[in-house]
Amino acid sequence: MKIGDKVRFLSEVGGGVVSGFQSKEIALVRDEDGFDIPMPVRECVVVETDDYNIAKVNTGTHDKSKLEKPAQARRVADEEDEDDRPVTFVPKPQERREGEKLNVLLAYVPMNPKEMTTTAFEAYLVNDSNYFLDFLYMSAEGSGWKVRFKGTVEPNTKLFMEEFGREALNEMERVCVQCLAYKQDKTFPLKPAVQVELRVDTVKFYKLHTFQPSDFFEESALLYDIVKDDVPVRTVFVNAEQLQEALLKKSADERPVRQPARKPEHPKGAILEIDLHIHELLDNTNGLSNKDMLDCQMKEFRRVMDENQKNKGQKIVFIHGKGEGVLRNEILKELKRNYKACTYQDASFREYGFGATMVTIH
Repeated sequence: MKIGDKVRFLSEVGGGVVSGFQSKEIALVRDEDGFDIPMPVRECVVVETDDYNIAKVNTGTHDKSKLEKPAQARRVADEEDEDDRPVTFVPKPQERREGEKLNVLLAYVPMNPKEMTTTAFEAYLVNDSNYFLDFLYMSAEGSGWKVRFKGTVEPNTKLFMEEFGREALNEMERVCVQCLAYKQDKTFPLKPAVQVELRVDTVKFYKLHTFQPSDFFEESALLYDIVKDDVPVRTVFVNAEQLQEALLKKSADERPVRQPARKPEHPKGAILEIDLHIHELLDNTNGLSNKDMLDCQMKEFRRVMDENQKNKGQKIVFIHGKGEGVLRNEILKELKRNYKACTYQDASFREYGFGATMVTIH
């Protein structure tokens, strides 16, 4: 049996043309739909062969002494030819019927899940499709972007991109993946070029339960969809004000034409409570210094303030506890330095004791 032979299957219905070999025991048989099916050689019966590559024997007269060699010489020559024979077979990527839709994922895997507070991480691009992908993986740096990895990932495989420690997490809050899908040596339906920006929640890298089992890794992993069934995921940079405006616009569009649109009022007494105690933010603090924990708490404070910056009149209670007052002092410094338009005061002693500060957005 060789490449080009037409075969049928013994134990199954079907057959096709031999397109290659995975090993000495497994042949790749291409069916009518163009899919390469792995099949044991013993299960294939040749029904039509390609005779163009069979060497023809000269039946005329010839000098046998020039053609025949001693047995030992023939064995040595055959062994040398076998050793020197170039390896030209490259297995073609296996295709799946469901792999015709493009599915691409970004994956992060902890190297030592038992030490979540100190472990480093690995980043992968997962290509769950029948297409080759040329891609760029980037992270935001100021107003620009920095290329972290570029390469090509083969169909139905994953590609390791980088290893990074916790010191690099601040660089990865915003990442971008650009990719171009295609097939080699065959025609294929055209897929549009993809560009997807994501906001990576770096707090999740401190929580073991955010890493879940998947079909792509033996270990638990944190997965972000880049393309889902040919559809790129939408950019997720939507703040609270944009979301509120979109909802109000939809509501206004659904009203009768004669009914005038009214500007909604903020609900009275709607107070947003944010608990900044470290055990509410992290599952495990082993190995973290006091500075590490304070940085995590202040990061959550800035996130909440930035998301509500445009919500005029919004009251936010930050519960920081009494303690030695370190977190409270850092919050007051941050308010004076970066949120000068906001007012603040101690929250209700009756409801929160002496460990909370209420901020009003102006």
